[in-house]
Amino acid sequence: MIAKKLKKGSHVRVIAPARSLGIVSENCRKIADKRLAEMGLRVSFGRHAEEMDGVASSSVASRLEDLHEAFADKTVDGILTVIGGFNSIELLSGIDYRLIADNPKILCGFSDITGLANAIYAKTGLVTYSGPHYSTFGMLKGNEYTLEYFKKCLFQSESFELHPAAEWSDDPWYLDQENRKFIKNDGYWEIASGAAEGRLVGGNLGLLDELKGTPYFPDIKDSILFLEHCAENEVWTFNRNLQALCLHPDFASVRAIVFGRFEPENQIDRSKLEQILSTKKELVGKPIIANVDFGHTTPIITFPIGGSCRIDNGRIELTAF
Repeated sequence: MIAKKLKKGSHVRVIAPARSLGIVSENCRKIADKRLAEMGLRVSFGRHAEEMDGVASSSVASRLEDLHEAFADKTVDGILTVIGGFNSIELLSGIDYRLIADNPKILCGFSDITGLANAIYAKTGLVTYSGPHYSTFGMLKGNEYTLEYFKKCLFQSESFELHPAAEWSDDPWYLDQENRKFIKNDGYWEIASGAAEGRLVGGNLGLLDELKGTPYFPDIKDSILFLEHCAENEVWTFNRNLQALCLHPDFASVRAIVFGRFEPENQIDRSKLEQILSTKKELVGKPIIANVDFGHTTPIITFPIGGSCRIDNGRIELTAF
């Protein structure tokens, strides 16, 4: 099930299923509002988006209320999450999945939102999207690539190929919008060649692992996995989480894997990644591409969880989303 695409005049609701809108600066909000308006989008905010408790979030009841209201509101065409965090998984058992299935809409966010997006896909079949948060649009410089792929994925239905960004950044842009540090991109790393086509599932690797064994883990049979790792976790955590996923009973049918760019803090370059992957017999024969523009560096692509993808010797094409 694929929700209607956005267009000029579409109404987007911003909600905070993880951390609160209260942590986002006024300057960042001003830039984000301008960016979204330039795309022709009308923006509203969940009634509880500003609420903030001692851990920069709000109550489960408040977050569920805003999520349900966003899907139930017939005037809302798409939903953006404020930012990531650590606790979207608290919502999963309280969500009215029938309400969502009866009111299919675009939901977009990444990082901690992996849990929410994959749970909705698993329980309803609705394609959700790993892509920019509302706060991501608050970046003043170096955001053109993010905007381009957001529009390709959420405004159009035609297939498109992914191409590497010319440069990327891992600097704290939200602290200094003017003095940015950009790094020349060395392109995709084709770790293992080959061709594959399948449903696309993924997001943050750690969050996917947390869903295993629950009713909210997505079906990975015959899938292409898009996986990224957050720098707050050590290299050994990435290795452990990946091995745990490899042990899933349905992993043998996974057709290919695409890894997002690692943050410099992880110290996972191509050589280190190849060494880690070489220890996993479950990966033999599967095409693997890495250093793709998604994860916790910027800019990022938007990709469909539950959509379709084709890989052909280093090329990546989104074919149904």
